This record gives sequence, C-alpha cells and structure tokens, in this order.
Amino acid sequence: MRFEVAVKKEGSFWLIESPALDVMTQGRTKKEAYEMLKDAVEMLINKRGFTVTLHVSRHGGDVSLSADDRDQLIALMLRRQRQKYGLTLQEIAKRLGSRSPNTFARYEQGKARPTVSKLLELLAAIDPHLVPVLKLAA
Repeated sequence: MRFEVAVKKEGSFWLIESPALDVMTQGRTKKEAYEMLKDAVEMLINKRGFTVTLHVSRHGGDVSLSADDRDQLIALMLRRQRQKYGLTLQEIAKRLGSRSPNTFARYEQGKARPTVSKLLELLAAIDPHLVPVLKLAA
C-alpha cells in the first residue's frame, strides 16, 4: 500500500505533502524535500528499524510513500486524521456505534490490522467525505 504525495514548488522551496498522513515539509531541492518527508514520517512512528520509501516516477510527476511496516503507517494515518479533525477516541467510538474507544485505539496504535472495508469505515467515522488516495502496490 502506498500513500499519495503532492509536490510543488513555491518560491525557492519545494513543498512536499502526504495528505493522508497530514504531514508537510519543504526543502531547497526536491531531493532535500523528499528526505525531509521521509525523516518526518519515520520520526512520527519512532520505532527502531521502521523505514519509509518514497517512490518517484521517472518523469517525477507521480510520487507515493510506503513503509516496511504497513500496520504502523496505517496507524499513523488514523491517528493523524483523528487529531487533524480534533476528535477524541470516545467521539470516534460513538460514531462507530461502540461504547469502547479501545477498538479504534487498537487500530491507531498498530495493534490490529484493519481490512480495506474496515479502514474505510474507520476513516468515515472521522469524516464521511474523507477518502485519502491509497495505491495498492505489490
């Protein structure tokens, strides 16, 4: 699974963003911006051995992000999106029709792996219109 990455030049800096992970950074060169994004995501996960890979098409127009531990990347996405929308675990649980915030928390902590349909349900609990661009990759 890969996450969409947006790249654009603004003034003398390259801005790079992963909307699904709610992470944006910049660099003086594209390469520097890519490294900054990679470092930012790895620091947010903060697990020994966790590695992010950026995939840049030959033409440079299509960029995506993946990691050696998909569960942690999905967990980060869920946590960052919940925080972005200012929601508590209790509010998410209520939206999911559950009394316990532990169910969502297990996904957010990477302790449980959601199916694709469950992931869409979890994201819809955050915002019904939230559909990050994910690319399934071999």
